[in-house]
Amino acid sequence: MPVSALASPSATRAVLEAHGLSLKKSLGQHFLVDDNIVRKILELAALEPDEPVLEVGPGIGTLTVALCGASGHVVAVERDTDLLPVLTDVAEGCGNLTIVRADAVTVAIGDLTTPIGPPTSLVANLPYGVAATVVLRFFQEIPSLRSATVMVQSEVAARMAAEPGRKDYGAYTVKLRMHARPAGGFRVAPGCFMPPPHVDSTVLRLDRVVREEPEELRMLAERLAEAAFAQRRKTLRNSVLATTTWSGDAFDAALASTGIDGRRRAETLSVDEFVALASAAASGGLRG
Repeated sequence: MPVSALASPSATRAVLEAHGLSLKKSLGQHFLVDDNIVRKILELAALEPDEPVLEVGPGIGTLTVALCGASGHVVAVERDTDLLPVLTDVAEGCGNLTIVRADAVTVAIGDLTTPIGPPTSLVANLPYGVAATVVLRFFQEIPSLRSATVMVQSEVAARMAAEPGRKDYGAYTVKLRMHARPAGGFRVAPGCFMPPPHVDSTVLRLDRVVREEPEELRMLAERLAEAAFAQRRKTLRNSVLATTTWSGDAFDAALASTGIDGRRRAETLSVDEFVALASAAASGGLRG
């Protein structure tokens, strides 16, 4: 029995034709048409039957109907007004679905609360152009969010899951790792979509991490990472001093107190090292 009755080319085409819709390349619409992938997403997400779930970019509801069957309530954020009639039909068949017409990049977080509480899981086939921004924002601004299981462009997934020393490891990775860590994933072939995208896709699960440092220190560490990676080919010391107004002597003292060599490249520093260096910088009077 299919997990989603909409997860096939024929069903997707029938829904679009019934509503007089066509694919919008400007919105990066590539509809998932492989029910096995929907099943694997649910398995990776491991939702509880009474769990409130957040979805972004539900499209015609292919993943949405499966989420409604696996969780307590789903709040789905869709910015394309042409798709709202389709989702309204889906909602009529799913008594535990709330549709929010908004852009996930700017939607008010308060609008994402379900009747059974704020979302604890994000599960979505994300619009690729905003995927990185949305995932980081929701982990930063939705304290209840325990995990995110998201389909993104494989290049973005590599940045999200990168380890120090890898070319994909950068300021974004450091900022995301302050909130979440990778916890599994799998690749998705272009043929699983209609139309097939020209990029590779990956479903990645991220689980929240709870860190002990205060928010002010975390934010300073994030700004430090941005400065360190701003001129990636330079040494840590040179990049930070070139992109901040910090005193060289004060930053050298922070480096010395942590035992971090300023001649290292930013991509070699772990998240904990960025936090330690930010703490030492703050102690020495340096701020963002």
